[in-house]
Amino acid sequence: MTEETGAHGEDTLPNGADNMPQVAIISQYVKDLSFENPNAPAVYQWQVQPQIDVQFNIGMNKAADDVYEVVLKVEVRAHGDQGVAFAVELSYAGLFGIRNVPEEQIQPFCYAEAPRLVFPFARRVLADAVRDGGFPPLLLEPIDFAGLYMQQAQQAASLQQGEAAGQA
Repeated sequence: MTEETGAHGEDTLPNGADNMPQVAIISQYVKDLSFENPNAPAVYQWQVQPQIDVQFNIGMNKAADDVYEVVLKVEVRAHGDQGVAFAVELSYAGLFGIRNVPEEQIQPFCYAEAPRLVFPFARRVLADAVRDGGFPPLLLEPIDFAGLYMQQAQQAASLQQGEAAGQA
C-alpha cells in the first residue's frame, strides 16, 4: 500500500492513522474559587463606588501524554476609603488535547490561545460569584492574551540579549 500526501504536503498514514496537528478542549472546570465579603453587612450602605483591581496569571502543566492543563487565575479586589468591599480569587482550568503539534508551538498555544478559549466561561463564573455576594455582576472586558504573550516574549528576549551583552 502506498502513503498518501495530505493537503499541506504531509504524508498521511494508512488505516486511518493521522499525523495532522490536532487541538481540542477535553474539559474545563473551576479548580478553585474564593469569595470574601469582609465588611458585610456595612458594605451595602457605602455610598462611594469601590476601586476595582484585577490581576491575571496563566499557568500550564502537562497532565498526560498529549494533554495539557491551562489554568487562568483571576484575582479581583474591590476597595474603597472604608475598606475592602469584596475579594474574589478564581482558578479556572481547561484540559487540552494537543497532538502532532511541534513542541515550539505548544507554549504559545497554552499561554495565548487556550486562555482566550476558556476566558468567557471564567468571566461568567466570576460575575456570578460577585452577584451572589450581593454586588452588581462584575463583567470583565475581553483580554488580548495573544498580545500579552507576545509582549512578554519580547521582554524576555530583550532581557536575554541584555544579559548576553553584559557577559560578553
